[in-house]
Amino acid sequence: MDTPGTAQASPTPPAPSISATLWRERCLSPWAPVSALGLGLLAYLPVVELSPASAAKAQPAMKGFGLLCLLGLAVLSALRVGQGPFARARRLRHEAHEARGEYVRLLKRAGPRATATAREELSRGVERLDAAYVGADLEALQKETAGLARLVDKHFAIFRRNSTVEFLLGFGRAFAIAMAIRTVAIEPFKIPSGSMIPTLQIGDQIFVNKFIYGVRIPWVNRVPFQVVRAPVRGDVIVFENPLNPSKDFVKRVVAVGGDSVAIRHDVVFINGQAMPRRLVDARHRYMDQDYRSGTWHERQAALFEEDLSGHRHALLQDEVETDRSYNGGEAFTVPAGTVFVLGDNRDNSSDSRFGLGEYPGMVEHLSFVPLGHIKGKAMVTWLALGHGGLLSGLFGGTGFNTERLFRPVR
Repeated sequence: MDTPGTAQASPTPPAPSISATLWRERCLSPWAPVSALGLGLLAYLPVVELSPASAAKAQPAMKGFGLLCLLGLAVLSALRVGQGPFARARRLRHEAHEARGEYVRLLKRAGPRATATAREELSRGVERLDAAYVGADLEALQKETAGLARLVDKHFAIFRRNSTVEFLLGFGRAFAIAMAIRTVAIEPFKIPSGSMIPTLQIGDQIFVNKFIYGVRIPWVNRVPFQVVRAPVRGDVIVFENPLNPSKDFVKRVVAVGGDSVAIRHDVVFINGQAMPRRLVDARHRYMDQDYRSGTWHERQAALFEEDLSGHRHALLQDEVETDRSYNGGEAFTVPAGTVFVLGDNRDNSSDSRFGLGEYPGMVEHLSFVPLGHIKGKAMVTWLALGHGGLLSGLFGGTGFNTERLFRPVR
C-alpha cells in the first residue's frame, strides 16, 4: 500500500519497438514522398475516368498534395546526400537494415540445414543490432552491423547466391513488374509538339489508360477483347502511327468505324449533322516551340469550343472563318475497326486529313487509325515542363508549370 504523502515515481515509457523504428526510417526515406504520391494517384485516376465533375473539384487538392510530395522529396534527398550527422546516421541505419535483411533471407533459404548454434548466435546478434537501432546509438550500431555481417559470413556463406545472379533476379522481377504495368495499366507519354494545343501543351507529361480499351498485344497490333469500352468521339488517344510504327501520336477521336464524315469550311459533319462550335476568343495567344532550335515564340489563333456528340472541348483555328473544305467537302466513311482523328490545333496538326504526317507538303490524304494501333486513352497531366513556370528564366523559357499538374485531359 502506498504511504500517504510519498511521491510516486513516473512510469517509464515503453521503449519503441524495432518495427516502429523501421517505419520511422521508411518515412524519412526519399522513397516515402514518392510512394505517397503514387498512392494518391491510385485514388485520383479512377475519379478522373469515372467522374469528370468530381475530378475537376479534386484537381487543386491533388496538385497541392503533389507539390508537397515533391518538396518532401527535395528536402529528404538533400539531407541524404549531405555530409552532416543526418547523412551519417542515415547511412549507418541503411547498412544495418541491409545486414538484418540479408540474415532473414539467408535463414529462410537455409531452412532446416541451419544448425541450432548458428541460429542462436545470429539471434543474439540481431537482438544486439535491434537494441542499437532502436536506441539510436550510432557507434554501437556500426559495431553490431559489422558483427552480424561476420556471423552471416561464418554460418551462411554457403547459402549465398552469386551476387551477379542475385542482381539479375532482382532486376528481372522489377523489369517484369514494370512491363506488366506499362502493358496492362498505365504508361507515361510526353507531348512533343503543339498539335493538341490548347488541350495539351508542349512538354506536358501525361498518363495513358491502357486498360480501358482492352489489353493490346504489341508488335502484332491486336486487342483480343475490350475491357471497358471501345474508343468514342471526343476521346484523346495515344497511338502508334500505322504508316510509321516508329512514331507515337496523340490526337482526338472525331469519328469511329461506320461514321460518315465531311469537313466543310472547317466544320466537322458526322452522319450528316454539323458538330456545333462557338467562338470563344478571336485573338487567342499561345506559345509554340520551334522543334529544331527549341526557342519559344508567341502565336495567335481563334479559340473555339466544339461539341463532338456531347463532348465539349477547346480547339484552335488560325482564322475565325475560312472556306476550306477537306476532301472537296465530300463525305467519306470511316472503315470498321478504325477511327478518324484530328488535332485540336486544327491548322497545325498532321492528322487523319494529311496521311498522319507521312505525306510531305500537307497534301490531303485520308488515313485512319486501326484500333490495334491505339495504345490507350490520355487521362491526366502529371508533370508539365513547358513554357513559363518555375525556373523558366534559367532554361530559355522552359520551366515547371505547376498550374497544369494533375489536370484531367478532356
